Amino acid sequence: QVQLVESGGGLVQAGGSLRLSCAASVRTFSSYHMGWFRQAPGKEREFVAAISWGGTYTYYADSVKGRFTISRDNAKNTVYLQMNSLKPDDTAVYYCAARSRDHASGTHYYDSSVYRYWGQGTQVTVSS
Repeated sequence: QVQLVESGGGLVQAGGSLRLSCAASVRTFSSYHMGWFRQAPGKEREFVAAISWGGTYTYYADSVKGRFTISRDNAKNTVYLQMNSLKPDDTAVYYCAARSRDHASGTHYYDSSVYRYWGQGTQVTVSS
């Protein structure tokens, strides 16, 4: 069982930055690839970024590439999402998710159905 708790969301002006954190309650955090997804009102949940269990490989949605950075600290059981140059279109509830490292990190990282564990989400609002 993995419990995930996101934090760091809030209200920011366009062009600003936020750093989201996701703390995992699990004995072996390094057993999981991690991902960030987001869901805006009236829209489907969409992939944002993912990171392999050891942090070697990272993947991004085209819409955030060059602006967002995913990272993890396995000693702290935490994954981060640094968000820079925020836009109003980035407004959404952001969720972190975990999936077993039994599967290669480069496969289906964008597919929410392969993630078994989810946090409760944190709201990010970007004003214009």
